[in-house]
Amino acid sequence: MNALQRFAAMTKGEPLDRLPCVPIIGNTAARVIGVKVSAIRGDARLLADAQVAAYRRFGFDVIRVFTDLYVQAEAMGARVKVPEDETAYLDAPAITDIAEIDRLRPLNPSRDGLIPAHLEAMRRVADAVGGEVPVTGALCAPFTTASLLVGAEQLVRLTLKDPEAVHRLCRLALESCLAYADAIIEAGATPSLTDPMASATVISPRQFREFAFPYLKELIGHIHSRGRSVTLHICGRTSKIWEAMAEAGADCLSIDNEASLADAKVAVGERVRLMGNVRPSEVMLQGTPADVRRGVIDCVCVAHDSPKGYIVASGCSLPTETPFANIHAMMDAVREIGWPVRPEKLGGRT
Repeated sequence: MNALQRFAAMTKGEPLDRLPCVPIIGNTAARVIGVKVSAIRGDARLLADAQVAAYRRFGFDVIRVFTDLYVQAEAMGARVKVPEDETAYLDAPAITDIAEIDRLRPLNPSRDGLIPAHLEAMRRVADAVGGEVPVTGALCAPFTTASLLVGAEQLVRLTLKDPEAVHRLCRLALESCLAYADAIIEAGATPSLTDPMASATVISPRQFREFAFPYLKELIGHIHSRGRSVTLHICGRTSKIWEAMAEAGADCLSIDNEASLADAKVAVGERVRLMGNVRPSEVMLQGTPADVRRGVIDCVCVAHDSPKGYIVASGCSLPTETPFANIHAMMDAVREIGWPVRPEKLGGRT
């Protein structure tokens, strides 16, 4: 089976050869083609080549065109630092005072920042391998995008001091997200949503409901209207917002390694597909291939029977220096376990 066939069979409840597996490859892809991390960030050809080469080398089941969280905010005026061989980071938000909000404009995917290059990379990847594997484009959800426009600490303060301003920022961010989502789909990919600042580690479940949920729900509904399903990743401890994440319309929840996959299965496994949550740092980066195999088995034991299906995955994007041997070990473990999942393939565990 190729990846598209594997997901189709899972959706229909038909036999599989193995569980889908997604070691979430980000800038590790630069290492696959032997270039600096900064080289792939704004170069459509190199970014596409790196992602396709990583897919062909490891054989995982979803390609996610992604370099860092800041591409959308940068296109709207935020300043980003780009080290030569490390992941980019936010240097300054687009505005420092909420009084400046009126000068912000939604991004134009055809011209602003690095958005055109990333869209071109998605087109290239979809043309090369889209007939055998799902191709997705990373899309920061509205609340996180808003936090990068005004600064995370400032946005959290504003939820208490000036909630109306937060809604204005989130609405502006949503307009950008809708435009980018449409452009991703037109490029032949599917938006993959990430909303780290909406984590219950950062804001309360009540604040999530008030400030993140409405815009997330509208964005997901729009993506559904374009005939695409939605995977949603929110970092950190998210158990108190799983119900809301499912209610927002996500088809698959990517569960961070700080959360319990077992609890997620009980809470929302009847409603959404689950994905996760092998530890990206302690296991994938710092562990041995044997550690990776144990991490995969632990997750499969917990979630292989989740009612809506389960995808073996890292709990978040892999660190850039993740050893290739550990990515191979993750894929090899899933292939060895196969389908149906039997105790003897899990060391007698179920």
